[in-house]
Amino acid sequence: MLLIMVANRPLLALLARQDGLITAVQAAHCGLTERALQRRAHVEGWRRVAPRVFLAAGHRFTDRGRVRAAGLWAGDRGVVSGPAAAWWHGMLEVLPARIEVTVPRRRGLRSHPGVRIRRRDLAAADKALNHGIWCTAAPLTALETAIALPDGSAFLDRALQKHIGFEALYQAYCRNMGARGGAGVAALLIGAADRADSAAERLLVSLIRDSGLTGWKPGLPFGRWTIDIAFPEAKLAIEVDGWAWHVDVDRFRADRRKGNALVRAGWQLLRFTWHDLTNRPAYVIAEIRAALHATATA
Repeated sequence: MLLIMVANRPLLALLARQDGLITAVQAAHCGLTERALQRRAHVEGWRRVAPRVFLAAGHRFTDRGRVRAAGLWAGDRGVVSGPAAAWWHGMLEVLPARIEVTVPRRRGLRSHPGVRIRRRDLAAADKALNHGIWCTAAPLTALETAIALPDGSAFLDRALQKHIGFEALYQAYCRNMGARGGAGVAALLIGAADRADSAAERLLVSLIRDSGLTGWKPGLPFGRWTIDIAFPEAKLAIEVDGWAWHVDVDRFRADRRKGNALVRAGWQLLRFTWHDLTNRPAYVIAEIRAALHATATA
């Protein structure tokens, strides 16, 4: 086997590029007949990891290999999508247990262990060839992953900071309106848009109103600033941060000066993010209640 492998430099080069993986079609192009490929699978330790996709002996089947195997199996007939695509793009740290592959509605590919098929027609702009496999382009990947994760808004915020621009994200949304999770995507985009701070303030007002808390005022003047939500009698100030991706240095510094001035004036200050409001609303209200209680019993 070793002598054959050394002689077959194209095969070695391909395995090196593809994390030890090869399709039956690629093997044929490298001079391995179907019979020879089956022999290596049965006798020499090669392993079939997806339909007509093999892992050569001596190679570990890593997370990267799992995604590549799904992508090689789909070829140009489908794209790796969802959280697995986010992991492949470097947006997500942990690869999901099951890899999603999106294929056109009329394609005959079927799910197999570890790979789930989703049928949907995608625009060319929503597909990208990345390190040798087809996957959803970064903007659509970010949108689809955000609605698939419990902390989707925080994930999308990080993606906007490091990987994609808002305009590209919005265009991907427009191309895919009506797709699964469209309402959730729309809500995330409203939060991520330039009016993120005002949207967050409206959400906080709604949470406080629904909680039954009283004695609060929105937009209370304080010196040259305005307190987002204030409980004047308790001298409790609540400030809301929108999405981190579009907060510039000047705004950050101004917010901190405002916070320092409140503390010097004897106010208790609580800060919450958009992600707190959307992912942990009970925590937000509990913190406000605790702060009001501490002030009342002081």
